[in-house]
Amino acid sequence: MMNDMTPVVKQLLIINIIVFIGSCILGTRAYELFSLFYFENPNFKVWQPLTSMFMHAPLPNIMHIAFNMIALVSFGSMLEHFWGAKKFLFFYLSCGVGAFLLHTGVNYYFYHQGVSYFDSIGIHDQIQVFLKTGTFKYPSGVLIDEEILSSMRDAYFGTAVGASGAIYGLLVAFAFMFPSAELALFFIPLPIKAKYVVPGLIAIDLFMGIKGSSLFGDNTGGGIAHFAHVGGALFGFIMMLVWKNQKFHHNRWS
Repeated sequence: MMNDMTPVVKQLLIINIIVFIGSCILGTRAYELFSLFYFENPNFKVWQPLTSMFMHAPLPNIMHIAFNMIALVSFGSMLEHFWGAKKFLFFYLSCGVGAFLLHTGVNYYFYHQGVSYFDSIGIHDQIQVFLKTGTFKYPSGVLIDEEILSSMRDAYFGTAVGASGAIYGLLVAFAFMFPSAELALFFIPLPIKAKYVVPGLIAIDLFMGIKGSSLFGDNTGGGIAHFAHVGGALFGFIMMLVWKNQKFHHNRWS
C-alpha cells in the first residue's frame, strides 16, 4: 500500500503518525504546546496553526487520526498524481490555514459577544474573574444569559487538533475534479457520487456548527471543530475556482 502512495502524501502520513505517537508519549504538555488555542488566550503560540494540523486526539480515540489518514491516502494520492508534489502540498497547507482562519474567526465572534455582554451590564472588570473561575459578581435583578457566557468560555479555552480542515479541502478538490466518482460511506450501503457526498458533508458540518451540537446528540459539538472543516472546504473551493479561471498549468508548479 505504501508503494501506491505519492511522495508528499506518504511524507504527510509518516509525519502525522510520528507526531501522534510522540504526543501520546509526552501527554498533556505536548497538547498544551502544539494544539491550537484561541489567539487571545495566553496559551496561544504562533506555531500552533501549523502544528495543530499534525496533532490528533489522544488515545484511546484512534478513529480521529485513522479516518483522517485514510482520507489523506485515498484522495490525496490521486490529487498529487494529477497536480504534482508542490502544487498538492501548497493546496493542502492552504486549506489547513483556511480551517484555522474560520475556526478562529468564529471563536473571536463568540468571545467578543461575551465581552460586549459584560459591558452591557456594566461589569467589564469581571471578565477575567469569570474566565478564571467560571463565576462572577453581577448586579441584582440582571438576567444572566448562560448561553452567551458558555460560548464565551468555550471560545476562549477550547483547543483544536487534527488534519480535518485540510482533508475537507482535499474532498472539495476531488469532487471538483471528479464529480461523478462514486464514493462508499460507512453509514450508507450504496455508493453516491462525489458531487453529492461532499456538499452534503459540508452542509452537515455547517448545520452542526451553527446548532452547536453533534450528530451523536450531545450539546458540545462532540469535540468536533465543525467550522474548521467548513473553513478548509471553503478555502479549497475558492482555490479550485481561482485555478480553474486562471487555467493554472502543471509547469507552474514544477
